[in-house]
Amino acid sequence: MKTIKGPAIFLAQFMGAEAPFDTLANLAAWAKGLGYEGIQLPTDKRLFDLELAADSQTYCDEVTGILAAHGLAITELSTHLQGQLVAVHPAYDRLFDGFAAPHVRGNPQARQQWAVEQVKAAAKASRRLGLTTHASFSGALAWPYLYPWPQRPAGLVEEAFGELGRRWQPILDAFDDAGVDICYELHPGEDLHDGVTFERFLAAVGNHARANILYDPSHFVLQQLDYLAFIDIYHARIKAFHVKDAEFRPDGRQGVYGGYNGWVERAGRFRSLGDGQIDFAAIFSKLAQYDYAGWAVLEWECCLKHPEDGAREGAEFIRRHIIRVAERAFDDFAGSGADRAALRELMGIS
Repeated sequence: MKTIKGPAIFLAQFMGAEAPFDTLANLAAWAKGLGYEGIQLPTDKRLFDLELAADSQTYCDEVTGILAAHGLAITELSTHLQGQLVAVHPAYDRLFDGFAAPHVRGNPQARQQWAVEQVKAAAKASRRLGLTTHASFSGALAWPYLYPWPQRPAGLVEEAFGELGRRWQPILDAFDDAGVDICYELHPGEDLHDGVTFERFLAAVGNHARANILYDPSHFVLQQLDYLAFIDIYHARIKAFHVKDAEFRPDGRQGVYGGYNGWVERAGRFRSLGDGQIDFAAIFSKLAQYDYAGWAVLEWECCLKHPEDGAREGAEFIRRHIIRVAERAFDDFAGSGADRAALRELMGIS
């Protein structure tokens, strides 16, 4: 068995205009000061030049050098925003346009091609950085038709996942060439948001070995999915892990859908670590049991607590939950040392 690596922190929610959140070096010093050992790095030009990293080993060495100076490693690069743009339903064109480079905004076809090239560049950059996993979103074509009213036309879901598979297949092949796994964060708003949709996608990409899962139990709490049973079913595909807490407190007025309420008023809410309902002791135990070899990465999203408090508390929370796995069985001291002949004798086999 392997001991989970960590604690690490996803920097996306902490970038800002003021120190220490304004540069990669400043964020690295801040994260190390809180006790983190790794960072999940968004491919945002304020911190990281993805195009340059895809082509320049020197630049990648400079980035890893900045982090190494603070005793930090990169866990994964993230292309959540670019992955989202690989597949956008027209209803969301305007809202998602801001995720793209200015020169492709307002042009869905050019925007999609830009997004595909961005994610492919992340495969090359990951290889130059010595990474083996990558974090992203799948995008969505079928999401507006999630609830079957009016009745969905026969074949709509199948066509949506067929198209999603066609768009992602060459990207997955590029990651295979780079020796890197894509870990899709299963997330409401994405066509890949639970086990069933992940299986549909796998079928559409020929069960591609590089199509894997970023496990975030908070999204399963809000869907009322059994997040522990999910690990039992999909552990072989779980290659990345966001440690994020959540709670679900329905009442007589709202449930899973939240009545269009803001985050504070919803029945399902994201919380800082330890403030929600998720059984992280059980999660870390299952991941250790199934030999998860990756990082435990804090993703801070809380509707109440200040992010700096969540980050400070999160490092110790993760460290406390990581299980240093045993190198031998607890009952080895009582081993009989029987050879094969003795074993057969014990069963009465001549």
